[in-house]
Amino acid sequence: MLQQRRGGCGRLAVMASVVWLGQFAPGAQLPPIPPGELVRKTVQNEVRASEGESVPHIFTSRKETAHGSQIKLYCETKDAMAGMAIANDGKPLTIEQRQAEEARLKDLMNNPEELKRKRQREKDDAERVGRIVRAMPDAFLFEYDGVEPGKPGIGKQGSELVRLKFKPNPRYDPPTRTEQVLAGMQGYLLIDPNKYRIARIDGTLFKEVGFGWGILGHLDRGGRFLVEQGDVGDGSWDIQRMGLMFTGKLLFFKRIDIKSTESFSDFHPVPSGLTFAQGVELLKKQESGLAEIGRGAGSQK
Repeated sequence: MLQQRRGGCGRLAVMASVVWLGQFAPGAQLPPIPPGELVRKTVQNEVRASEGESVPHIFTSRKETAHGSQIKLYCETKDAMAGMAIANDGKPLTIEQRQAEEARLKDLMNNPEELKRKRQREKDDAERVGRIVRAMPDAFLFEYDGVEPGKPGIGKQGSELVRLKFKPNPRYDPPTRTEQVLAGMQGYLLIDPNKYRIARIDGTLFKEVGFGWGILGHLDRGGRFLVEQGDVGDGSWDIQRMGLMFTGKLLFFKRIDIKSTESFSDFHPVPSGLTFAQGVELLKKQESGLAEIGRGAGSQK
């Protein structure tokens, strides 16, 4: 399912915005079912995919915020997501930064309780994302809006994706604060109608959305999020780009100002059942290999 990562690691928490007005393939056929039914079947399949067995991967992340950029390596393990920073603002880590990163990972490996808390945070994030995705068929009204070709990072290249516009369902009553944001959101989805997978979600807040009757806070009009996922090359689907752009207030005092985009690439399968420590060792080997490649490229200049 669309989430921060598989195995309970949340990744939909960070989502951004880019509107793409694509050209629809002439003569393309839309699914012979109502748009809401296609979305419901797709969401059900996303849930099954998230709860079933999946292929773990090692991969690269590049994240950009208002404070700069960072490149990290990640490895999915049975204990928790193992992640290691390898560059900040386009420059390799300094010796001090590298030592601090290794100390952080060593502390997690030697502290089962802290690792357990990390795993629980990932599960909690994934559950919040799951609530949003499961609510979509009821929270929105959908309308077919043509088709687009799949491409790397968005579905699968060569496949045909159905585009659907969505807007809030006025009859939907959000059960918790988590789903309240949906009441002020509109945008579009791209769905692979043959695999019943979501390839893209692009949503915009068209009005201010309050939490707890506005007492707990609000998100400003104009906030946007984007999530793209697709086949990573081995038949499994994963998030490959996401971002978030929201402003607002929390409890009247704290200003919310989140601008972040993150892309994921270079997916390679790893053995299932890896421990966190084994995942860290794979990250170190991957980082050493990348550093060697970089030194080789530099010597050829």
